Amino acid sequence: MRDTPEFTAAWLGAVHAGAVAVALNTKLSEAEYRHIHADSGARLTIVEDVFALARPDLATEHMKDKSGASSLVIAGQNPGHAPSWHDAVARAAPQATPFEARPEDPAFWLYSSGTTGMPKGIVHAHRSLLCAGQALREVIGLAAGEKTFATSKLFFSYALEHGFLGPLATGATAILEPDWPDAETVLERIEQHRPAAFFSVPTFYRRLLALGAARLAPFRGVRRFVAAGERLPAQLIEQWRAATGAEILSLYGMSETFCACIVTPPGTSNGMHTGKPLAGVGTRLTTKDGIDAAIGEPGELWVRHPALALGYINRPEQTAAQFHAGWFCTRDLFLRDKEGYFSHQGRSDELLKIAGQWVQPGELEEAVAGNPAISEVACVQVTDAEGFERLAMFVATRGDTADALAAAGRVCQQNLPRFKRPKWIRAVAELPRTATGKIQRFKLRELIERELGEKP
Repeated sequence: MRDTPEFTAAWLGAVHAGAVAVALNTKLSEAEYRHIHADSGARLTIVEDVFALARPDLATEHMKDKSGASSLVIAGQNPGHAPSWHDAVARAAPQATPFEARPEDPAFWLYSSGTTGMPKGIVHAHRSLLCAGQALREVIGLAAGEKTFATSKLFFSYALEHGFLGPLATGATAILEPDWPDAETVLERIEQHRPAAFFSVPTFYRRLLALGAARLAPFRGVRRFVAAGERLPAQLIEQWRAATGAEILSLYGMSETFCACIVTPPGTSNGMHTGKPLAGVGTRLTTKDGIDAAIGEPGELWVRHPALALGYINRPEQTAAQFHAGWFCTRDLFLRDKEGYFSHQGRSDELLKIAGQWVQPGELEEAVAGNPAISEVACVQVTDAEGFERLAMFVATRGDTADALAAAGRVCQQNLPRFKRPKWIRAVAELPRTATGKIQRFKLRELIERELGEKP
C-alpha cells in the first residue's frame, strides 16, 4: 500500500487486533517480495488496487491460504477477484476490543533495506511502540497541533517513527505523501502545509538544493530539519544553512531499535559529529579486542534501547551474534569525544587492511566529497587479480566526467597517504541506492569485478 490514511488504518488495526503488521516497500523486486512473503508466513495480504492491477498474476497466487480462507484483500477499486478491504472496514464495528498484549508480544516487523542481499525480518514487540516520538519531544520540541513531513516512506523505520507514529504520540499531525516524492512535489507540500519539522535523507536535501536558493523560500518557515540514513556532510549543512537560514540535525537509528538513538542537539550541527544519545539509550564503544574504547578512539557501537527488537526472524545465528543480554551490536564505528559527542566513522565490516594498515573507506569519501565537480562519492573494497585487498572509488559528477575524475585523483594524491589511495577511480551517473537511500556498495563492487574479469 502507498502512504495513505488507509495504510495507517491497516497498520494500526493489525497491531490493535494482536496481529503482526509488516509494511512492504512498494518498489520491491518480485524476488524480494516472494522472499518476504515466504519468510514471514503471512496469512493476510492487503494490497492497494494499483499494485494488484499491475500484477494480477502475483495477486492471484495469494487468494487462498492453506485452509482455503481468503488470504488477500484489495484496497481501492476491487478488480473482482478478491475481497474488498474497504467493504470489510465498512462492516466492522466502530469500536473493536483491543488485544490484551504483553510488552514482549510481537507487534510489527521491519524488513531491512537489503544493502547486502535479501531483506531480513526484524521483530519488534508492543513495548517498542511506547518509545515513538522521543526525539520529537526532547530534541525537535514538537508541540501538539504542529505538523511533520517526511520524504521517506512508512515501511522504513525512520519515517514510521517520525512521519507517522511519533506525531500521533505527541498529538501532532503527520502529512502523508502517497507516492514517492520528487523535489518539486516536496516543495509544493511544504508551501501548502507549512510543517514545523521536516525529515529527509542527505541525498534528497541535495536534490532540493539543486532547485536553487530562491525557490527554497517556503522552507524558511520550517523550524527543524533532520537527516538520517547516510552520512551528513559538512558541506551540505552549510549549503542548506545558506539557502534557508536553518541547520540540519543528524539523526542516527536503525531498524533494530525502530526509534532514534543519537541526535544532534540544536545549535551544534557542523558535520563533524553525529550527536548525543537520547535519554535512556545505553551506549558502549568496543575495540577489536572487545574492550571499551578510549575517548577519541574508534570503537564498534553497542546500544541498549527500550525499543530494541526481539531479534531476526528465521536467523538464529545472526540474532545470537548481534543481540546479547539486552544489547545490540550495530557494527557501526564511532568516536566519542570528551564532551560526549559521537561521530560516525563508517561500518566495522567495511574496515579493511591495506598494506598492513587499517583503512576506513569513509575517510576517502570525506576527503573528496567537498569538491565542486563531484556530487557524491562512495568507496568499496575489491580483491584484485593478485588476491590483494584494494579500494575502488566511484564518483557521481556534477559536470564533465573527465574533470570530476581528475579532481578526485588530485585530491587523493594531495591529501591521502599512499596506502589509503584508491587503486581505481570510476565515474557513474548516480550511486545505486536502496529505496531508503542507502548506498548498495555490493553493486559498485560488482562493476569493478566485471571489469577485472573482462581483462586478460
